[in-house]
Amino acid sequence: MNLRKSLLLPILLFSMPLWAQIGGESTYEFLNLTNSARMAALGGNQIALNDSTDLNMAYHNPALLNTEMTGSVLMNYVNYIADVNYGYAAYALNTKKIGPISFGIHYINYGDFIKADETGQKEGTFQAAEYALLASWSKRIKSVRVGATVKPILSAFESYQSVGIAVDLGAAYTSTDGLMTLGLVVRNIGTQITTYYENGDRESTPTDLQLGFSQRLAHAPFRISATLQHLQRWQLAQDEEVDDGFETTIEKDSFTKAFMRHVVLGVELLPSENFNVRAGYNFQRRQELMFEDKKSTVGFSWGFGFRIKRFRFDYGSTRYHLSSSSNHFSIAFQLNNSLR
Repeated sequence: MNLRKSLLLPILLFSMPLWAQIGGESTYEFLNLTNSARMAALGGNQIALNDSTDLNMAYHNPALLNTEMTGSVLMNYVNYIADVNYGYAAYALNTKKIGPISFGIHYINYGDFIKADETGQKEGTFQAAEYALLASWSKRIKSVRVGATVKPILSAFESYQSVGIAVDLGAAYTSTDGLMTLGLVVRNIGTQITTYYENGDRESTPTDLQLGFSQRLAHAPFRISATLQHLQRWQLAQDEEVDDGFETTIEKDSFTKAFMRHVVLGVELLPSENFNVRAGYNFQRRQELMFEDKKSTVGFSWGFGFRIKRFRFDYGSTRYHLSSSSNHFSIAFQLNNSLR
């Protein structure tokens, strides 16, 4: 009976009408940023990686939080674009009554801006930043793990501030041999509690329904992973106007192209338990940010990670735009004993 109830709640929530949102159409978009260097290297998002040594997994799917992460401390830093930087820090512990839980903080600092009046007279500078506190919990029910994350949010742009709340709900299944994992998660179900200005309309949060899969090969040092994101909305691109010099026509994505916009692919080379190399591909990112005459490696990513006793270091490089790449750094250590 407990298993039925626990599985019924995520199914009901996943089947509710979700707002069809992608980037730029909702508030608190920073919640979708990739903190983990490992995730950045694997295309930006993977929700079905069964790795008890990496607390970052719980950020993307709370069901991946487990007791073996107890005592883990992690810190992520991202040198994003221009003067923008963001990061994430978290700690996991195990409780006798409710099981494993973790606490973290996710922030983004947009840097300094020039403040001016309506005539253009400078009046100094101001800052803009956003913060989210995260509390995650998970529980194993037979062969399935379920989890949830609660996120109180503070967003501040000069004198304009907003407070909100969001919730992630996830489920994960790992095969008995530990090689295959399936993940299901709905992220950022929530709302604004207070708006940026008095009597303002409450904006929606960037809700995202995702389905993931990973498979480690039994006789080769590789793990492949894939995540389908934004499943609450099929069309992720606007219709494109094509002008051939004689007439303008409207061109829609083909079925294959529309499907690929949902796909994030990743692969890991695992020559040893203490060192690995990663690569990823994000089709939607490439389509949105590349230049037609020079596509370069936009949408591709790579990285590596290694462990020394109780310390773990990960690096990821992501090509967001032709002009620059973004560097992601993750450092984790175990307070109690060495990373397993």
